[in-house]
Amino acid sequence: MKRVSPALQAHLDSGATTLAWCWKVIRSDDVSFGFTDHDLSLTFGGLSFEPESGFAAAEIRSGSDLSVDAQDAEGALKSDRITETDILDGRWDNALVEVWRVNWQDVQQRVLMRRGAIGELRRGRLSFVAEVRSLSHLLGQTVGRVFQGTCDAALGDGRCRVNVEDAAFTGTGSVDALLRDRAFTTTDLTGFVADWFSFGSLTWTSGANAGRSAEISQHEVSGSAVTLTLLEAPVRGSIAMGDTFRIHAGCDKRLETCRAKFGNAINFHGFPHIPGQDAIMRYARSGGRNDGGVL
Repeated sequence: MKRVSPALQAHLDSGATTLAWCWKVIRSDDVSFGFTDHDLSLTFGGLSFEPESGFAAAEIRSGSDLSVDAQDAEGALKSDRITETDILDGRWDNALVEVWRVNWQDVQQRVLMRRGAIGELRRGRLSFVAEVRSLSHLLGQTVGRVFQGTCDAALGDGRCRVNVEDAAFTGTGSVDALLRDRAFTTTDLTGFVADWFSFGSLTWTSGANAGRSAEISQHEVSGSAVTLTLLEAPVRGSIAMGDTFRIHAGCDKRLETCRAKFGNAINFHGFPHIPGQDAIMRYARSGGRNDGGVL
């Protein structure tokens, strides 16, 4: 049950209300934004809620069970704080959302209607639709570890313990020639064998994408030329000749790679000896390995 202040309850009981919707959005980079469907700016809680921001709420889909409640917020990309680039860059993914009902004549009369997070975000050329999920969506997330053949640790984290800043696992370079929107060549990484940086990360240190990071899908070596292919093309700007970067080695999560490349098998967090999918095809056979005994 929502707790409504006496002043707001009296306003609701009057029969002639001046109410507006307000949304407070906290992105993953801890930057807060305020939006309202009112035609004037509203300020409360130390945040200004921008009018005509392109936010418009759809009906709330809600149930009495533990299913995920949802509401769509639809709008145009006309606010200078909601840019197509930021949406493509993932800055709005899983952002925390607070939905308020406010008396715009007296913003002290307000009630928090719900909290949630931005789920699926669909983008068009001029507009977007953001799904606001209730906090019950957290109940559907996997908790704990998953038994799998490959390692579930992130390279360089507290469980992996590999020093990714070691000179053997990092390098710097610049773009010599652009092959595609996400592939280019360089001559600055010739000291590394092919695939050394596959599945690794690249951080741009100059150019239109300075400060942004990208995943590397392929690292090829042909003589003195090195070709790097990114998993996705940069969204902030095109790669240009002369752009500089810092690059870190990648890991394919296999025990063989952990042992040979990083010398870190003792910290491998996978289960390489669990039966594979071929185990379901086995059957007992006299004189063979599958005789019903312990494998």
